[in-house]
Amino acid sequence: MRILPAGDQALLVELDDLDHVLGYYAALLADPPPNTVDIVPAARTVLVTTTGGLDALSRHLLAVEPTTSDRSVGDLLEVPVVYDGEDLQDVAELLGCDVAEIIERHTGEEWTVAFCGFAPGFGYLTGTADWNIPRRSSPRTKVPVGAVGLAGEFSGVYPRESPGGWQLIGRTDLKIFDQQRDPAALFHPGRRVRFVDAGRP
Repeated sequence: MRILPAGDQALLVELDDLDHVLGYYAALLADPPPNTVDIVPAARTVLVTTTGGLDALSRHLLAVEPTTSDRSVGDLLEVPVVYDGEDLQDVAELLGCDVAEIIERHTGEEWTVAFCGFAPGFGYLTGTADWNIPRRSSPRTKVPVGAVGLAGEFSGVYPRESPGGWQLIGRTDLKIFDQQRDPAALFHPGRRVRFVDAGRP
């Protein structure tokens, strides 16, 4: 573990891997340092912002004992998906199976939002199966809102139209991010997500 300054009101904790991040983040949520403003997890780091002193914050962060990550504690969100993505067949070939098995595996997982980023409302979801899907060699200039994709160990839903290089396996009509809603984002770290097969068009 390494702790680095991030401006004059935050510290960045570098950790070994995503499992350590999830355990460290859970421990911080259970016992946040005094004067904490925000705690933001990422793939290998946790950023902690404070209104207090950085020395005191650093001492607290060094003493944190990560918990064993329990993916079953967050609230559950079901996301209906039509599995007709442009890359669905390619993903099946990458994993050496047929399309029906990809759909079964994707819907059979209980995913967890590990962290958010890239765009407002975009969550990086991790499962327990061995997903290792390479990004497209040539990213698309436009990925439609609601597209469901895979990349590396993650699954995700594009909250708005944007460029992207993830392998697209389906789409959902569920608004993952809506500025008129409170909260605007349906995905937040720790939330459990289950994808539900909504059938083909």
